[in-house]
Amino acid sequence: MKQLIYAHRGSSAAFAENTRAAFLQALADGADGVECDVHLTADHHVVCHHDPTVDRTSNGTGPVSAHTLEQLRALDFSGWKGAALPQAYGTPAEQVLTLAELVGLLRGAGREVGLAVELKHPSPFGRLLEEKVLSELKALGWDPEASRIGNVAVSFMSFDPGSVRHLLTTVPPAFVCQLVNNVDAEWVEEVLRVEPAGREEVVRTLAREAVAAVAQLDAGRVGIAGPGVGFVRRHPGLVRRWLEAGLVFRVWTVDRDADVDYLRDLGIQQLTSNRPAHVRARLGG
Repeated sequence: MKQLIYAHRGSSAAFAENTRAAFLQALADGADGVECDVHLTADHHVVCHHDPTVDRTSNGTGPVSAHTLEQLRALDFSGWKGAALPQAYGTPAEQVLTLAELVGLLRGAGREVGLAVELKHPSPFGRLLEEKVLSELKALGWDPEASRIGNVAVSFMSFDPGSVRHLLTTVPPAFVCQLVNNVDAEWVEEVLRVEPAGREEVVRTLAREAVAAVAQLDAGRVGIAGPGVGFVRRHPGLVRRWLEAGLVFRVWTVDRDADVDYLRDLGIQQLTSNRPAHVRARLGG
């Protein structure tokens, strides 16, 4: 079985995550697909960005939701990485992408490519995020039954079980991924770095989401399981049960050779990595 390799926020080991450069590099690296995160701007544009704020990955500050698209484009989202941008990958002012612009890049790939859209919650806009994502894709010619736009195969992901349930009212289960992870100190600290909330609140929220996510996967409501690699290692029984039930696994974030080998041997179908070219080489092309 040949594993599919998804580039995590693009080839984000090489260029700043969720930028034009990272996604173009992912295509150059031969990734089978790319994963992006989406938020809504103040003027309701769907933009590719991971954190709820711009502080970590730009020279600006404040929530994504408090910025218009024009204001986001005025910020530098690539300089923090310290990687020089090739001329073909655009200027610093061209690195922020809307979801529609990312689809345009992928449609120009000249081959089949996957697009995994992660809807980030909590969002101050609630389920308007899901509605805007779906309406934007429909405007681009997205066919919900096949979940395709030309050569681009689209799937949807979220840690928020409520988001997943909402998506399932429109999207066939085969194209919906329930994300799940261990609620451990490492995951809590990662969330706290980007979420403006107290530790106890974050722990409660993550625990609640994890229980509901496992229940949805056990019930077979979605077609794709999206655990972190640590979750796979810690819960072999769950993984085996879900594989035997026919779920497709898309495991993140797979950068270490030991994890690549472990997941390949388990029969995991899709690996999400910051280093897609390296993972493909490790798997033997």
